[in-house]
Amino acid sequence: MEMKRCISSLTLEQLTAELKAMGQPGFRAKQIFHWVHQKLVTDFSAMTDQPKALLARLEEAFYIAAPIIERRQEAKDGTVKYLLRMADGNCIETVVMRYHYGNTVCVSTQVGCRMGCRFCASTQAGRVRNLEAGEICSEIYTAQKDIGERISHIVLMGIGEPLDNFDEVMRFLENISSPEGVNIGMRNISLSTCGLVPKIDRLAEKKLQLTLSVSLHAPNNDIRSGMMPVNDAYPVEVLMQAVRRYQETTGRRVSFEYSMVRGVNDSDACARQLADLIRGMGAHVNLIPINPVDGSPYSATDAANVRRFQQKLESLGVNATVRRRLGSEISAACGQLRRDEMNGKA
Repeated sequence: MEMKRCISSLTLEQLTAELKAMGQPGFRAKQIFHWVHQKLVTDFSAMTDQPKALLARLEEAFYIAAPIIERRQEAKDGTVKYLLRMADGNCIETVVMRYHYGNTVCVSTQVGCRMGCRFCASTQAGRVRNLEAGEICSEIYTAQKDIGERISHIVLMGIGEPLDNFDEVMRFLENISSPEGVNIGMRNISLSTCGLVPKIDRLAEKKLQLTLSVSLHAPNNDIRSGMMPVNDAYPVEVLMQAVRRYQETTGRRVSFEYSMVRGVNDSDACARQLADLIRGMGAHVNLIPINPVDGSPYSATDAANVRRFQQKLESLGVNATVRRRLGSEISAACGQLRRDEMNGKA
């Protein structure tokens, strides 16, 4: 028996081709795309302007990604964290963060992760599979329907390495930014990578208007390789060359994520090395007080030390901000809810 395919993963162009092959007029594709990506239906029977015979054929060949909310946690600051169960039973995490400029959703791009960063709960059980474009879209649609408010911004910083799932993430970006769908502009989207250099170069070629956010977390190879195994494949100097190429090609400013770990990467010497590393890039550094993760050898730098590190960077001409700690009382560390569910603690 042929497996059903995820219709919400198809771009409008791909959907048009599929319907044409079924002998359907082109305008049907746009109507169905609207139903899935604008009206956010999860059932073909809800597409009231489509012929019943066509809906029956679609039902036979396709499904619409519609995860089940397995767990929902809401913090005092309005942050909502979801454990979502996908159609195959695997779980991922999605987070809604409320800011003065609108609602941001942090999405997962893989079930698990194989990058092995030692301060992250997402990677502790490895990668199970990539998420499809439609499944990533469905995280946003599920959250938007649950909170009853529009999602205006997206960060691809949840479970998984987005550039390790390159093709599906590119299709997701096309669908989510489509004027025929929820139409979230590329300038309201941030994509985070731990530093897969060949994929950064591929992304640069696409000249998208999104913000590339590089998970740097250390200013030299010794410290970074201890925290992030990816650094053995793409050392700091190789990564920084790729980031500079990306900036030249796209004209977009890059931001750097820097998780503050007590006694590891939070010294004045580290601040000086970091300033030297990114000098002349006009880049922004986002300092992150890490959330504690069971099984990780790392602990968070205290707030006073984070502030001192920020001031040191600013005195060296680096634009640095401290990320607001949102939802700290609701298993805020990325991958923590999923791991608890896998370990039977949920």
